[in-house]
Amino acid sequence: MENSVPRTVEEVFSDFKSRRAALIKALTTDVEKFYQQCDPEKENLCLYGLPNETWEVNLPVEEVPPELPEPALGINFARDGMQEKDWLSLVAVHSDSWLLSVAFYFGARFGFGKSDRKRLFQMINDLPTVFEVVTGAAKQTRDAPHNNSNKSKSSGKPRQPESQLKAVKVSPPKMENDSGEEEEEEEEDEQGATLCGACGDNYATDEFWICCDICERWFHGKCVKITPAKAEHIKQYKCPSCSSKRAKV
Repeated sequence: MENSVPRTVEEVFSDFKSRRAALIKALTTDVEKFYQQCDPEKENLCLYGLPNETWEVNLPVEEVPPELPEPALGINFARDGMQEKDWLSLVAVHSDSWLLSVAFYFGARFGFGKSDRKRLFQMINDLPTVFEVVTGAAKQTRDAPHNNSNKSKSSGKPRQPESQLKAVKVSPPKMENDSGEEEEEEEEDEQGATLCGACGDNYATDEFWICCDICERWFHGKCVKITPAKAEHIKQYKCPSCSSKRAKV
């Protein structure tokens, strides 16, 4: 399955991030496609996050023992017996467990010592879990406007009247104040970073972001294929996950 096997802490962490990004994509921006592929009438299916940041729903590998730890088996069977958000949360929890098992499998295979295992876990622990991203529980997910209320004319409270756009192109910190205000704002960003609801990466001041009016999660424009020009014509933005839920209702 693997083209190159990660052997160092940095390589294992890079592998972890790529697989994690793929799983988050399956459970958020690609949720409708993922939902359709998890047909309860099919055999036991697993959700795989691959090192190239793509995902697939497939049957478990046949070899015993497997080359890598296997994801949760039979995720498709519970799909129609639960609320969709609860089912996605369950898959997310199992995905987090699988990601850790794969990372520390590599660590055990290549003889990571105590310090390397600790460093790997700390690097992983600095990222929100798949469950946190999928459920919106990731720290400060809804507070993007708060971190930049003094830096962008269009950023204010998380919910604004429809006449004001939820899409915000945030400019870098201004240099107007020499009283230490800028340092306080930067410290706030570090302590409570806003995270993209699609890829889970941290908020960056030089990127275009848009907030969903339904779930109030924030997304990179590039992750949900919304440009600043397109956002100007959107009165109420719905993220892919919320749009698919509304369509099914």
